[in-house]
Amino acid sequence: MEGTSAKVEDFKGRVDEIITKVDKLEHRVNEVEQFYSTPEIKQPSTSRNAPILIDKDKEKHVPSMKKLQQDASRREAAAAKRMQELMRQFGTIFRQITQHKWAWPFMQPVDVEGLGLHDYYQIIDRPMDFSTIKNQMEAKDGTGYKHVREICADVCLVFKNAMKYNDEKSDVHVMAKTLLEKFEEKWLQFLPKVMEEEKRREGEEAEARFNMQLAQEAAHMKLARDINNELYEVDMHIEELREMIVKRCRRISIAEKRKLGIDLTKLCPEDLSKALGIIAQNNPSFPLTAENVELDINAQSESTLWRLKFFVKDAIKDEHKNSNEDDDNNNNITKKYAATAQNNDTASKRKKEICDAVAKVAKRRNKKLG
Repeated sequence: MEGTSAKVEDFKGRVDEIITKVDKLEHRVNEVEQFYSTPEIKQPSTSRNAPILIDKDKEKHVPSMKKLQQDASRREAAAAKRMQELMRQFGTIFRQITQHKWAWPFMQPVDVEGLGLHDYYQIIDRPMDFSTIKNQMEAKDGTGYKHVREICADVCLVFKNAMKYNDEKSDVHVMAKTLLEKFEEKWLQFLPKVMEEEKRREGEEAEARFNMQLAQEAAHMKLARDINNELYEVDMHIEELREMIVKRCRRISIAEKRKLGIDLTKLCPEDLSKALGIIAQNNPSFPLTAENVELDINAQSESTLWRLKFFVKDAIKDEHKNSNEDDDNNNNITKKYAATAQNNDTASKRKKEICDAVAKVAKRRNKKLG
C-alpha cells in the first residue's frame, strides 16, 4: 500500500511539474502571438506533432538588437552633425538679413510697455525677434534649434508679426514685408540642401526600421521554435505518463465498450473529430479523412480505449456544462467566458485526465491489497 501511495505521489509530482512548465510556456506563447498579430508580420507555420523547422540561415545574417542600437546611436550623431552644418550655413543668410539697413526694428523684443502697445499680446500670440533667434542658434545646453526649418519658421514669424500688428501703409509693415520677400528668396535657394538631408535621413530611418523588424522577427521566430519544441517535449512526457497509467489499468469490460460506442455518437462534430484522431494515432491505417468511417470498438487496443474513455467523459461533461449555462443565461454567453473555456482545453484538462486515472489505479490496488 505504501508503494502504491508513493507511485501516486510520483505521478502527481510529475504532472505538477508539467503543468508548471506549461504555465510558463503560455506567457511566452502570448508574447509570440502578440508579435504575429500585427498584420504585416508573417506568421511561421507551427505544428504540435513535431519540432518546428525554421530557416536558420536567415537568422545568421540578421543584425543583433545590440548592434542595431549602436548603429542607431551612430546614425543619430552623424545626422545631428550634418544638421549642425546646415544651420551653420544658414547663419550666413541670417546675418545678411539682420545686417540689412531696415532690420533694426526687429533686432530686439518689442518694448510693449515703453511704446504703450496695450493690445499687442491680444493680437500677437507668439512674439519673436532676431536676438531671441540668435541666442537659440548659439545655445549649447540642448535647448537650441534641432532643425534648420525651425530657424526659418521663426525668422518668418518676426516679419509676419510685424505685418499683422502694423498697418499696411506704416513703415514697419513695409520694411517687414520687403525683408520677408528677400529672406524667402534666399531660403528657396538654400532649400534643396535641406531637402537632400531630409531625404537622406528618411532613407536611413526606413532602413533602420526594416532592420529592426528583421531582428524582432528573427528573435520571435527563434522563440516560437523553442516554444514549439518544448511543447513537443511536454506532449511526449504526457504521452509517457498516459501509457504508464493505461498499463496499470484493468481491461475495459464489454459493457464499458458498448457505452463508449454510444457516447461517441453523442459528441459534437469537433469533439468526434478529436476522438477519431486519438484512434488514428495508434492505427496508422485508420481512414481518418474518409467521408464515412466504420469504427470497431472491439478491435482497439486497451491504450486507445482508455484514452477514448477519458476524452469522451470530459467532452460530454463539458457539453452538458455549456448547455446548462446556455439555458441559465438565455443563450447570452459572454466573450470572456468563451475565451476562458477555450484556455481550459490545455493544461487543466490534461492534469485532470492524468490525476483521475492515477486515482483509479490507486483505488484498485488498495482493494487488492486489502
